[in-house]
Amino acid sequence: MNKAQLVEAIADKLGGRQQAADAVDAVLDAVVRAVVAGDRVSVTGFGSFEKVDRPARYARNPQTGERVRVKKTSVPRFRAGQGFKDLVSGSKKLPKGDEVAVKKAPKGSLSGGTSSRSTVKKAAAKKATTAKKAAAKKTTAKKTVAKKTATKAVAKTTAAKKTTAKKATTAKKATPAKKATTTKKATTTKKAVAKKTAPAKKAVAKKAPAKKVTARKTTAKKTTARKK
Repeated sequence: MNKAQLVEAIADKLGGRQQAADAVDAVLDAVVRAVVAGDRVSVTGFGSFEKVDRPARYARNPQTGERVRVKKTSVPRFRAGQGFKDLVSGSKKLPKGDEVAVKKAPKGSLSGGTSSRSTVKKAAAKKATTAKKAAAKKTTAKKTVAKKTATKAVAKTTAAKKTTAKKATTAKKATPAKKATTTKKATTTKKAVAKKTAPAKKAVAKKAPAKKVTARKTTAKKTTARKK
């Protein structure tokens, strides 16, 4: 039985084919929307429709036998109710005539159920709000982490600058002292050399006249020899 045959089967009970088609479309639309939103649609005695999440897995291609990875997916699932199972298995007889095979819902249960559009919209709105809150929390956490890392980097750079400035100042202070010590040593060495050389020059100056005296003596000797 296809959809058109289903409409024809219930057209007499609903007062016409158009009313039956509208009723079938409305029921199927409500079921699909509820299952997509993650709600479970259950009809007593008939069954329940729900959304099932399948994790990622490996499967084999039946034609080639190659191993293929299947992504995570969500699929609809229908579970038949106990009354439906009993009628199909034959443990219970199917009612004849205009009797309904599926048990009617108790009084008051149709005033508001999980498959109504209002509850579906509310559930979807709740999920959207929770998702937005979670995203906002994640973004705030990322921002705080980024701020902490930035502050740490700034602190490190400032500390490095301070250490380099201290090293530069210490180096500047140390270099003039070294120069002063070297100049003092040079002056002291020059003075010592000058003191040592001064007596030597005086001694040489004193020895020079002795030679002149000897020369005079030789000249005197020569003059005496000539007189004789």
